[in-house]
Amino acid sequence: MAYVLFVNGSGFESSSSPYEVVAGVIVEDRDLWNFVQAVLDAKIKHLSTSALGLRLTARRLLKRKVFRLARQLPPLPLEERHALARACLEAGERAGKREMTALAQSKLAYVGEVLEVCARFRCRFVASIVPNRVVRPAPGYLRKDYAYLFERFSFFLEDQKPLESGFVLCTARDTSTRALLSDQMQRYFKNTVRGRQRASLILPDPLTVDGDLAVLGEVAGLVAYITAWGFRTRELTEPARHELLDFKEQVRALRYRAVREIGDNTNFVIWGFTVVSDLRTREEREQG
Repeated sequence: MAYVLFVNGSGFESSSSPYEVVAGVIVEDRDLWNFVQAVLDAKIKHLSTSALGLRLTARRLLKRKVFRLARQLPPLPLEERHALARACLEAGERAGKREMTALAQSKLAYVGEVLEVCARFRCRFVASIVPNRVVRPAPGYLRKDYAYLFERFSFFLEDQKPLESGFVLCTARDTSTRALLSDQMQRYFKNTVRGRQRASLILPDPLTVDGDLAVLGEVAGLVAYITAWGFRTRELTEPARHELLDFKEQVRALRYRAVREIGDNTNFVIWGFTVVSDLRTREEREQG
């Protein structure tokens, strides 16, 4: 058996995002297809078969306008909401108030169920969170946010008994994420000492998927977006979007948590979500 890490990011395309997040969702390979089918079933349940061909990005599902539209009317019963949401997708700009409200409520219900599916399949989340104002490293350097993400995945694999291997997935449609991920995996697993050691656990090249499996990228994108806009710690001081609170709690509950022993039998907790305040290497900082 093995574990899959599917990766996506949020904040790359928008300077308005308070944080840039690269997030990963870990699932066991034997559960992968059933997981995908459960997510697609949720999409049909809440958004109809018309949504199967749509690319449902996190921003499309969770932008502020969706919450505003969802509050226009009291919660609609599932069957009525489903029919109205389907009508809204088919009508497009001609849709009326009830149809638009139903679609917005359906989007939020879909996101909630996707996160419930993640819990049901025992998924674990890892993420690197970067303030959008930090200096980006020059081309040719390993970005620390990716290095920390791969490190957390390796810690997760080390915790499995017996020891398991892992591989990383990205979707064919996310060309910018795929190119960056491939470049950073090459730099980490082939050009660093720790990376070369961990290549025995993790395949050092990402695998690209399409078709139904592309929904995996949408799930990771949801985790990244909710983390960027809703997840906060003492280090993350930008205002959070309070309407994301329930989704944030679902994400928080599935964070990976590692415990390692250091020194004289002292346990040290390593969280799967890490804040990276500077993406540059020591060499870059000294040159700058």
